Amino acid sequence: MNIDFDKIGLSVIPSFKGGEKEYRAKMFFDGTNRIMKGLLIPGASIGMHTHEDSSEIIFITAGKGTVIFDGEKSVVQAGICHYCPKGHTHSLINDSDADLEFLAVVPMQ
Repeated sequence: MNIDFDKIGLSVIPSFKGGEKEYRAKMFFDGTNRIMKGLLIPGASIGMHTHEDSSEIIFITAGKGTVIFDGEKSVVQAGICHYCPKGHTHSLINDSDADLEFLAVVPMQ
C-alpha cells in the first residue's frame, strides 16, 4: 500500500498536546495505525505527553530541533530517528529558526 500525502488534507492543530503555536500535519489513519507527515514552524512544539497505549517513531526529514525524552534533552536533525516506547514520555520542540519536518508513526498494539 502506498500513502500519497499530497492527496491528504492538511490539519492545523493549535497547542497540540499542550505545546506552543501549532502542529501542521497530513495524517493517515487506518483504524489501527497513524502515519503523519508533520511540520513545526519556528517556536512551535508538541507538548510533553506519555504514550500509555502505543509507541511513536519520529524520523526527522528537514530542519533541527530538540526532543525531551523522559526528562533528558537531545538535539534532533534531518536523518535522526527518535523512538518513544510505550510507557515513556516525550516532547518535540522546534527551537531553531527554520521549519522542522518529520514523519511520525504511532502503531497501536
